[in-house]
Amino acid sequence: MKKRLMVVDDSRVMGLQIQKLLENSNFEVAAYCENGEEAIERFDEVSPDITTIDIIMPGIDGLETAQIILEDHPDAKIILVSSLSDGDTANEIEEIGVKTFLCKPITRENLISTLEQVTD
Repeated sequence: MKKRLMVVDDSRVMGLQIQKLLENSNFEVAAYCENGEEAIERFDEVSPDITTIDIIMPGIDGLETAQIILEDHPDAKIILVSSLSDGDTANEIEEIGVKTFLCKPITRENLISTLEQVTD
Protein backbone atom coordinates (compact mmCIF):
# COMPACT_ATOMS: atom_id res chain seq x y z
CA MET A 1 0.00 0.00 0.00
CA LYS A 2 1.29 3.45 -0.91
CA LYS A 3 2.24 5.97 1.77
CA ARG A 4 -0.06 8.99 1.74
CA LEU A 5 1.29 12.53 1.57
CA MET A 6 -0.34 15.82 2.41
CA VAL A 7 1.38 18.58 0.42
CA VAL A 8 1.12 22.09 1.91
CA ASP A 9 2.31 24.81 -0.43
CA ASP A 10 0.83 28.09 -1.63
CA SER A 11 2.00 27.20 -5.16
CA ARG A 12 -0.36 24.75 -6.85
CA VAL A 13 2.46 24.12 -9.34
CA MET A 14 4.61 22.66 -6.53
CA GLY A 15 1.77 20.34 -5.52
CA LEU A 16 1.46 19.10 -9.10
CA GLN A 17 5.25 18.78 -9.41
CA ILE A 18 5.45 16.60 -6.29
CA GLN A 19 2.57 14.48 -7.58
CA LYS A 20 4.39 13.99 -10.91
CA LEU A 21 7.72 13.18 -9.19
CA LEU A 22 5.99 10.45 -7.17
CA GLU A 23 4.54 8.60 -10.17
CA ASN A 24 5.44 4.89 -10.07
CA SER A 25 6.72 5.12 -6.49
CA ASN A 26 5.51 3.86 -3.11
CA PHE A 27 4.09 7.32 -2.30
CA GLU A 28 1.02 9.27 -3.42
CA VAL A 29 -0.41 12.73 -2.81
CA ALA A 30 -3.57 12.18 -0.77
CA ALA A 31 -4.30 15.88 -0.22
CA TYR A 32 -3.09 19.29 -1.27
CA CYS A 33 -3.50 22.34 0.98
CA GLU A 34 -2.78 25.90 -0.18
CA ASN A 35 -1.93 27.24 3.27
CA GLY A 36 -1.15 26.38 6.87
CA GLU A 37 -4.66 27.07 8.12
CA GLU A 38 -6.12 24.55 5.68
CA ALA A 39 -3.47 21.95 6.59
CA ILE A 40 -4.19 22.27 10.31
CA GLU A 41 -7.92 22.04 9.65
CA ARG A 42 -7.67 18.97 7.40
CA PHE A 43 -4.90 17.02 9.16
CA ASP A 44 -7.23 14.69 11.10
CA GLU A 45 -9.48 14.13 8.08
CA VAL A 46 -6.58 13.29 5.73
CA SER A 47 -4.49 11.39 8.30
CA PRO A 48 -1.34 11.51 6.13
CA ASP A 49 1.65 9.24 6.61
CA ILE A 50 3.90 12.22 5.76
CA THR A 51 3.28 15.94 5.38
CA THR A 52 5.47 18.25 3.28
CA ILE A 53 5.14 21.92 4.23
CA ASP A 54 6.57 24.90 2.40
CA ILE A 55 8.14 27.33 4.87
CA ILE A 56 7.24 30.60 3.13
CA MET A 57 3.48 30.96 2.76
CA PRO A 58 1.01 33.79 3.35
CA GLY A 59 -0.84 33.66 6.68
CA ILE A 60 0.57 31.00 8.98
CA ASP A 61 4.03 30.09 7.66
CA GLY A 62 5.35 26.56 7.42
CA LEU A 63 7.28 26.69 10.68
CA GLU A 64 4.21 27.69 12.68
CA THR A 65 2.03 25.19 10.79
CA ALA A 66 4.45 22.37 11.63
CA GLN A 67 4.60 23.45 15.26
CA ILE A 68 0.79 23.48 15.61
CA ILE A 69 0.41 20.08 13.91
CA LEU A 70 3.14 18.56 16.10
CA GLU A 71 1.49 19.89 19.28
CA ASP A 72 -1.65 17.88 18.47
CA HIS A 73 0.10 15.02 16.68
CA PRO A 74 3.60 14.53 18.17
CA ASP A 75 4.21 11.48 15.95
CA ALA A 76 3.43 13.33 12.70
CA LYS A 77 6.14 12.94 10.08
CA ILE A 78 6.79 16.39 8.66
CA ILE A 79 9.24 17.49 5.99
CA LEU A 80 9.73 21.24 5.66
CA VAL A 81 10.44 22.43 2.13
CA SER A 82 12.05 25.71 1.10
CA SER A 83 14.53 27.44 -1.12
CA LEU A 84 15.99 28.96 2.07
CA SER A 85 18.74 26.95 3.65
CA ASP A 86 20.47 29.29 6.08
CA GLY A 87 21.60 28.42 9.59
CA ASP A 88 18.80 30.36 11.30
CA THR A 89 16.16 28.39 9.42
CA ALA A 90 17.88 25.10 10.30
CA ASN A 91 17.92 26.08 13.99
CA GLU A 92 14.23 27.01 13.97
CA ILE A 93 13.34 23.73 12.27
CA GLU A 94 15.24 21.78 14.92
CA GLU A 95 13.63 23.74 17.78
CA ILE A 96 10.15 22.89 16.50
CA GLY A 97 11.02 19.20 16.42
CA VAL A 98 11.01 18.68 12.65
CA LYS A 99 13.89 16.43 11.75
CA THR A 100 13.80 16.66 7.97
CA PHE A 101 14.28 19.52 5.53
CA LEU A 102 14.14 19.43 1.74
CA CYS A 103 15.67 22.19 -0.40
CA LYS A 104 14.05 23.43 -3.58
CA PRO A 105 14.39 22.70 -6.42
CA ILE A 106 13.19 19.19 -5.63
CA THR A 107 14.28 16.23 -7.74
CA ARG A 108 12.59 12.83 -7.86
CA GLU A 109 15.69 11.22 -6.35
CA ASN A 110 15.99 13.52 -3.32
CA LEU A 111 12.22 13.59 -2.72
CA ILE A 112 11.81 9.81 -2.67
CA SER A 113 15.01 9.32 -0.71
CA THR A 114 13.82 11.84 1.93
CA LEU A 115 10.36 10.25 2.10
CA GLU A 116 11.90 6.79 2.56
CA GLN A 117 14.21 8.12 5.27
CA VAL A 118 11.25 9.61 7.18
CA THR A 119 9.16 6.42 6.96
CA ASP A 120 11.90 3.98 8.00
